[in-house]
Amino acid sequence: MSLSSVPSFLSTPWLRIKRNLQVKNGWEEVSGALGDLGTFIPIVITLTLVNHLDLGTTLLFTGAYNIITGLVFGVPMPVQPMKAIASVAITPGDPLTVPQIMAAGITTAAVLVFLGITGLMTVVTRWVPLSVVRGIQLSQGISFSITACKYILINQALGGGSGGGGARSWVGLDGKLLAIAGLLFIVIVSGVGEVTRDLPQMEAHNVERMENLKMADGKSHSEGNDLRGQSKDPELGSSDIIVSHTEIPEKMEEKKMMKTRNWIKSITIPTALLVFVLGVVLAFIRQPSIGKQLRVGPSTPHVVHISRRDWRIGFVRAAIPQIPLSVLNSVFAVCKLSQDLFPSQDAVSSFNVSISVGLMNLVGCWFGAMPACHGAGGLAGQYRFGARSGFSVVFLGTAKLLLGLLLGSSLIHILSKFPVGLLGVLLLFAGLELAMACRDQTTRTDAFVMLVVTVVSLTDYTSYGSAMGFGCGMVAAILLRIRETKFWEKLCRLMPWMSQHANTEQDSATQY
Repeated sequence: MSLSSVPSFLSTPWLRIKRNLQVKNGWEEVSGALGDLGTFIPIVITLTLVNHLDLGTTLLFTGAYNIITGLVFGVPMPVQPMKAIASVAITPGDPLTVPQIMAAGITTAAVLVFLGITGLMTVVTRWVPLSVVRGIQLSQGISFSITACKYILINQALGGGSGGGGARSWVGLDGKLLAIAGLLFIVIVSGVGEVTRDLPQMEAHNVERMENLKMADGKSHSEGNDLRGQSKDPELGSSDIIVSHTEIPEKMEEKKMMKTRNWIKSITIPTALLVFVLGVVLAFIRQPSIGKQLRVGPSTPHVVHISRRDWRIGFVRAAIPQIPLSVLNSVFAVCKLSQDLFPSQDAVSSFNVSISVGLMNLVGCWFGAMPACHGAGGLAGQYRFGARSGFSVVFLGTAKLLLGLLLGSSLIHILSKFPVGLLGVLLLFAGLELAMACRDQTTRTDAFVMLVVTVVSLTDYTSYGSAMGFGCGMVAAILLRIRETKFWEKLCRLMPWMSQHANTEQDSATQY
């Protein structure tokens, strides 16, 4: 469709959607779309088998969420299960019912919408130090990685049945050797996740911004050379790429030569896609009767009746621990990580993300869809495996919709036989990518605050580990700020008697 055929009042949204779906490499986008499945599939399987969640309805709604967020945000914004609610829901001996799970999702969504509409989310986001956010990301990344290693090394009873807890065998269709082979394959092909093909464009962008800054400041060429490796521009200052005026062409040529020499980096291999396809094939091999158990046709969504007791239990047991996790990981951490990875995309703000999470659950939970949110781990995982635009999640959402319409809840027979070790491999790289976001905390003060948040969050003897870590990190950041000399100087100016007392003590010490 050409732009001239679009009505004038729709031209701006159409241009934005067209930009959000721009694709540089289709295979990488498809591979990146699957980078979040290490978290999505295990939780969905467990909730379906233990709590009788309607898988078909969940696929339909989460697929629609993926498509809408991809069109609106223009980044691979993930749609993940609300982990605290899922953790409480599958508690052995006292699992939550579907209405109670939905009540928890709706009340959590209502709180996020309230914080977004009132502007409180934006205000809080501005006052939270970056080191605290990095601590949240680091703790989540480490937590994902630990869970991934458990998937690889230990048998998991995802459906609540027997067979979990023992050491996974080395050989077999879900053995350690299979997971290790998948791990080595991804490392050999994609390394640590370098994006070499994007570097020349990023460097050219930084050169242009440096020239604009030099023209605006009226600096001479000699003064500009003194800015080698430094910039007052925030976007340039946060980049790992050298922005020197004289070094950029040489660095560009060097990186082009390195990219040409390495044949592995010169071809596109969708690693996550290949690992996922292998897992589906192995699922059919592990249980050949899966084909007979599949049923063609979608699940029929129905309105969930939520009693007053369900509202009370869902809010107290599941929503209260989920709310701080959603605020910190689904809003704060997601917004910051998106700004780091996609600085040109301005749609990912605390207001937009909180409203997005809220609306998803205020609609879908009434029909029995799994409570969902956005997550920094999912964004990191999808980016790690090649997702760079909204197209990746639009593709994933379309696949979920088609599967939900064609197979409905019978798809659980395939997912329940998917090798858990391969899911652990995907989750491991997602966790590592999220944890590596903290590498910009280079000062001792920032590193100290970040590690305080991480250590307390990982302690997590209750469901409030992230909230406790956030609170301790904020206290540490405030105390370190108070300790600075500039703070006391400002305080003395506000309180003259304090300044006079300090001068008196200084004079007495001098005389002595």
